[in-house]
Amino acid sequence: MIYAVGDIHGESALLEHMLEEIRRDAAEHGVGRECIAVFLGDYVDRGADSRGVIDILNGDPLPGFTIHLLMGNHEQAMLDFLESPEDRPEWLSFGGVQTLQSYGVRASIGVVDADRCRDLRDRFVRALPGEHRSFLERLEPMVSYGDYGFVHAGVRAGRRLEDQALEDLLWIREPFLRHRAPFDKVIVHGHTIVPDVELHRNRIAVDTGAYATGVLSAVALSGREGRVLSVS
Repeated sequence: MIYAVGDIHGESALLEHMLEEIRRDAAEHGVGRECIAVFLGDYVDRGADSRGVIDILNGDPLPGFTIHLLMGNHEQAMLDFLESPEDRPEWLSFGGVQTLQSYGVRASIGVVDADRCRDLRDRFVRALPGEHRSFLERLEPMVSYGDYGFVHAGVRAGRRLEDQALEDLLWIREPFLRHRAPFDKVIVHGHTIVPDVELHRNRIAVDTGAYATGVLSAVALSGREGRVLSVS
């Protein structure tokens, strides 16, 4: 039994509710079976409690489960800002300000001045626990099980999973979303918000926009069957 959880984006209370729902579902459907949980990335930004989300996921969120934590484009943007803030000020404008605030660092959207960006980065480094930096740096680009490949954003058609570019795994939308032919595996992804979890023949979209809609979703996969879990 595999559970794939969509983009959390700083919504720690919804994450706690989802973990409870997964534990309940596994107790009903997963008895005697290996249970795997894949978190599809974008744990930080936009919502108010990125720090709390990392605290939860960096612990033991689902005892007895095999856990995979994938890299999202927002985690990559956060790492890029930490590495070279003057070159990556755009992170502040698509959720980074909320993440900084969750660590007690005051910031405002629209900062582009190199010196101000470096000052924000330096204050962030002082506030960021070492185990949170390690968490970000060990996130996986993808994982596959059986007929399924799990990535954050999607894949480039015509390339094997192992040959995919990291840029596509983290950022792609089109032409991936409109592709109708099979991929190497059924691709389970987040990144692009959908009103409800979408189960297509070649891909499954799981991001229901938790930070904007108040709904966090997951899909439970057993063979070719998918069952949707949502919490609000």
